Amino acid sequence: MKQCINAFKITFISLVILFSINTSAQETKTNFKVMTYNIWNGFDSGKDTIRKENWINWIKSENPDVLALQELCGYDQEKLKKDALKWGHQYVQILKSEGYPVGLTSNKPIILKERNIDNFWHGFLHCQIYGIDFFVVHLSPADADFRLKEARIIADKIKKQKSDKFIILGDFNAHSPFDEELLKRNKSLQQQYLNDKNESNYSNLRLGEFDYSVISTFLAVPAIDVSKNFIEINNRYTFPTPALIGIYQTATEVIQNKQRIDYILTSPIISKSCKNVTIFNKGKPESLSDHYPIMAEFNFENK
Repeated sequence: MKQCINAFKITFISLVILFSINTSAQETKTNFKVMTYNIWNGFDSGKDTIRKENWINWIKSENPDVLALQELCGYDQEKLKKDALKWGHQYVQILKSEGYPVGLTSNKPIILKERNIDNFWHGFLHCQIYGIDFFVVHLSPADADFRLKEARIIADKIKKQKSDKFIILGDFNAHSPFDEELLKRNKSLQQQYLNDKNESNYSNLRLGEFDYSVISTFLAVPAIDVSKNFIEINNRYTFPTPALIGIYQTATEVIQNKQRIDYILTSPIISKSCKNVTIFNKGKPESLSDHYPIMAEFNFENK
């Protein structure tokens, strides 16, 4: 009996030590990579199997720790987890299972904080990973006023939670004041937006000019645009890609309409740990979606 008790104690102590090691490893992880990617209509709701397979292989090669996704058309929680396992992520959350969902996948557990589609064009997802609050967004693609309303709702939520560790990322469909120098010379893109306005009741411009109010709303939270510290203004574009040539745009239009509408914005303290940002607007991603992905790399050692 005494031997059984001793054996039990040894086993129990071993389990405690093993658990402590695993917990410590999770808590002290100092390096991780965060990516955001709009996957263009969910690979035609899953029917474009070749593009999807190429995309999954590319994601595996880049090995992000956290992946925010937009336009998960045709996906639900189960389908997203099935694909996420292929790039090494066993934890997933998705906003909804219809329309244009956003989602989040990770190699560590995800704590769901909020799914919100009320008063939003597509909705947003709020989760926590590594003790950081992630807000995955896909703002209105058609109207500057609607986008601004969405941005103010999300910004107010971030302010009220009073967290100093957050990342806002996704497809904002909005322009940054940090890119104004480049945009104000792009009369072709401005004319395209004017033509879009004439064809609908919405406008992506404000009084005929590029609108910076959405990104400015997030910057005032305050949030930091980590891309601008690592990427020159001429190379920050995230849309469109050559995948659209012959479908929605000509080769000339793809070149003329280069713009940045996808972002990774972080709280000031998180931005201090950002060591690199890459916008993958060359090579393989040119054929994987109509958007280019962004990846930010963080190192929290001694922070």
